Amino acid sequence: MFDVITIGAGVKDVLLLSKEFRFIESSQFETGIGECVSLGTKIELDHIVHSTGGGATNAAATFARLGFRTSTICRVGDDAAGRDLIIDLQREGINTTMIVRVAGGATGYSTLLTAPSGERTVLLYRGVSGQFSTKDIPWDTCAAKWIYITSLGGNLDLTKKLATWATKCGIQVAWNPGTKEIAKGVVHLRPTLKHVRVLTINREEAEKFTGEKSLPNMFKAMATIGNFVIITDGVNGAYIHQNGMTFFSPGTGVHSKSQTGAGDAFGSGFVAGMMKTNNLKTAFAIAILNAESVIQQIGAKAGLLRRWPTAKQIAKVKIKAL
Repeated sequence: MFDVITIGAGVKDVLLLSKEFRFIESSQFETGIGECVSLGTKIELDHIVHSTGGGATNAAATFARLGFRTSTICRVGDDAAGRDLIIDLQREGINTTMIVRVAGGATGYSTLLTAPSGERTVLLYRGVSGQFSTKDIPWDTCAAKWIYITSLGGNLDLTKKLATWATKCGIQVAWNPGTKEIAKGVVHLRPTLKHVRVLTINREEAEKFTGEKSLPNMFKAMATIGNFVIITDGVNGAYIHQNGMTFFSPGTGVHSKSQTGAGDAFGSGFVAGMMKTNNLKTAFAIAILNAESVIQQIGAKAGLLRRWPTAKQIAKVKIKAL
């Protein structure tokens, strides 16, 4: 039996860093700010990093490095990128026997335009990674204590089926929904949420998901009895809500080189903490430390913790009840 099986995207990443990326405030952009380059020119890059990414593989790397028996289910093509991704996961000690290799398919690919502040714009080609179906899940062999579900390309029926099946099997469920799932809105996903022990989402996503602006209303919309709702808020810190109680941590204030993988690191770090200690505050600290370790490196996996933090490191993370 595995301690945890992660399910979702596995992609190849290339991170491009340049001081020549420019930022323009404009209502034409969804976030109010555009990351821009001059059309028709050559842009000098300061650094380039090739790595692997995708929510399922990033989370799996956290669990494997922290000593948990880990497997992952993702879809890759039978191309060089797919082979590279599998090799990278095997180096991390992650079981890859349940990865779906699609004949003639193309592995997902992300190009990340990374600014000196660490913020980035992601150019994403999903390839076969976003085409999940029920046949991709080995229902008879997914023996695990936890499943950690990331984006399934908007396949809500499969997400619900996974969460329902896990509950019947006594498997704990963690969920970090993707853009396509969030776009459906919380009303459509409530039947799934009742099976989810840990829900991880960032603040911008939470606003879109719930249609609410205030944190209390967001938590009220997403909370179910006993579950943990996590809202990360970038440099402003993170919040965790359970059974009417909300906890906040501002983090430790480390400098960010790249935000890539921070959300995956936080969510998987929290679940790892719950798996090992079943203590909210300790798990919160592990999540903070894992995410902060990631943002100090370039790439979604490069900075993930390689050993369990010491009691002294955990104590440095300040957490308060709101």
